[in-house]
Amino acid sequence: MQGRMKLPRTGLTKAELFERMDRLSREDANWRQGKTFSLVYYAGDEMLDVVKEAYLRFFSENALNPMAFPSLRRFESEVLRMTADLFHGDAETAGTMTSGGSESILMAVKTARDWARAHRPEVKNPRMLLPLSAHPAFEKAAHYFDVEPVHIPLDASFRADVAEARKLLDASTILVVGSAPAYPHGVVDPIEELSNLAKEAGILFHTDACLGGFLLPFAEKLGKDVPVFDFRLPGVTSISADLHKYGFAAKGASTVLYRNRDLRRFQYYAYANWPGGLYGSPSMTGTRPGGAIAAAWAALNFVGEEGYVNLARRILDTSKAIVDGIRATPGLRVLGDPQYSVFAFTSDVVDIYALGDAMEARGWKLDRQQRPPALHMMITPAHEKLVDQFLADLREATLGLEQGTVAPEGSAAMYGMLGSMEARDQVEQFILQFMDGLDG
Repeated sequence: MQGRMKLPRTGLTKAELFERMDRLSREDANWRQGKTFSLVYYAGDEMLDVVKEAYLRFFSENALNPMAFPSLRRFESEVLRMTADLFHGDAETAGTMTSGGSESILMAVKTARDWARAHRPEVKNPRMLLPLSAHPAFEKAAHYFDVEPVHIPLDASFRADVAEARKLLDASTILVVGSAPAYPHGVVDPIEELSNLAKEAGILFHTDACLGGFLLPFAEKLGKDVPVFDFRLPGVTSISADLHKYGFAAKGASTVLYRNRDLRRFQYYAYANWPGGLYGSPSMTGTRPGGAIAAAWAALNFVGEEGYVNLARRILDTSKAIVDGIRATPGLRVLGDPQYSVFAFTSDVVDIYALGDAMEARGWKLDRQQRPPALHMMITPAHEKLVDQFLADLREATLGLEQGTVAPEGSAAMYGMLGSMEARDQVEQFILQFMDGLDG
């Protein structure tokens, strides 16, 4: 941490405080105007106002002890039951709300590890098979819970290669993972085939629907061809889905669901030898903010099935228009065949990272990807009215780079440097050093 900063001797006035906060926020990503294609899922001010009000009504409540706040227990239970219904669960389906997709994934892996300790005690070094495109939270879970991650290669469509997965599965494998869809390319892994593989081996299978869980069921209702990814498949034993993505709830709201309560029990932690009393925790966190749980309940009940279907229609139409526009732009190429709201594109003609910088100079924020180098987009209703403007800027920036009127800089230079580092640990050390410098 650079320099020293002391607590103010006297507090700021309310006006001074918020003026300073507003001034600092002016450099933040412009998500409200649809200029940002990640991190924030925005469905309009009316939705935002409802969720904010619901959150503030339960701002101080703590779901650590559901007996003290039965309202939160009711909210959470109903959110989980509605989510289980979306995923074709039954009366035995059980789950927990978490603080986000990463915690949901951590809980699914921890559950698999503890399930294996009880049912596969001969396995001393547990492994899990996950597609190369699976969310890094699985790598984090592997690190935390001492489960070896084994990567399933991707096929030409950027989906997990089932034949390769079959070769990688062995007696130490306790869990197989698939994404619906995977974040990098927006395609759904072959969940049915992968889950059948897990079922044949007598092990667990997790569908990571953190991204698509509150979009794909409504896309299916619109007649979209959505591969089955949920509890309709007998091999699927757990599913994660984020409410704060396409559920449009407040940040800090996800779900992890299990086929039955016996399986969910392996997620829980209890401790009875503490002078402070009996301690039980369903997930990673102790304190569980009541506002996030209440806001998730409010979002689902305010929007309803018809509302989510309409939002899905707008999102899918907007995504198709942008994907079609990118494909029609000379020099650009969409990776794979994304059908929903998330996709990536690259170029065989211009430096794709330089194109990202050129678009950022025009006010657009697109994430950078690698292997292969690409720009990534996540579509929400906020982008609906900006399709023509975005595509026009994209064509202009691409042409400028092709003609040499725009020079690579910023992320293009940074990613070029990272690409030149052959050892993964060197790249990761660079990332850690970058993160370490953020608190300055």
